[in-house]
Amino acid sequence: MTHTEAHPHDEWYLPGFGRDWLLPLYDPFSTLNNLRRYHELLLRQAALSPGGRVLEIGCGTGNLLLLAKKLYPSTEFTGIDPDPKALSRAEKKAARRHLDVQFERGFAQRLPYDDDSFDQVLSAFMLHHLPTEVKQDALAEVQRVLRPGGQLHLVDVTGGAHRSHGWLTRSRRAKAHVHDHLGEGIPDRLRAAGFADVREADTRATRFGRLTYFEASL
Repeated sequence: MTHTEAHPHDEWYLPGFGRDWLLPLYDPFSTLNNLRRYHELLLRQAALSPGGRVLEIGCGTGNLLLLAKKLYPSTEFTGIDPDPKALSRAEKKAARRHLDVQFERGFAQRLPYDDDSFDQVLSAFMLHHLPTEVKQDALAEVQRVLRPGGQLHLVDVTGGAHRSHGWLTRSRRAKAHVHDHLGEGIPDRLRAAGFADVREADTRATRFGRLTYFEASL
């Protein structure tokens, strides 16, 4: 079954850098701050199997999937994101690097894929972009498209507004986005979405805030 029901938030999305006009700065910012290391940690956690099928929700300009494809050339990777400008950049980078990665426009809360379609789903710094009321729908969709025994590997900001948690969580918008990530916020949402085995795999204190890595399986 493919999920086709419209969601009231389907026409709204928050660009990766908050504003469309800032998008050209996203990849230079990622390189300058070595965000690749956080992607590498997520991929090490996921331990992807060669020949599997992997989806990233909120793939942005494709940095995580392009790294993953380079490391796991026999694995099929698909990235979905609502931002057409970010996807255009992702596709151009994939073409330049001769990497076969599928990028598609769509929303995490309404994934255009059949049930049991993927072995693993990845999510890097995406969940805090979603309005609180949409997060549960998105996680339920991830659970739906995963095959039996499939896994979700997720990293996101879980720090509060205290200065020691980093500058990313200091703005009013950021505080609102991560507030329900505090404590057991993300694990509770994962369990409510139908994941039976949920664990915190790692946590890092960074200038962007406290980052926590989660693993959830069916």
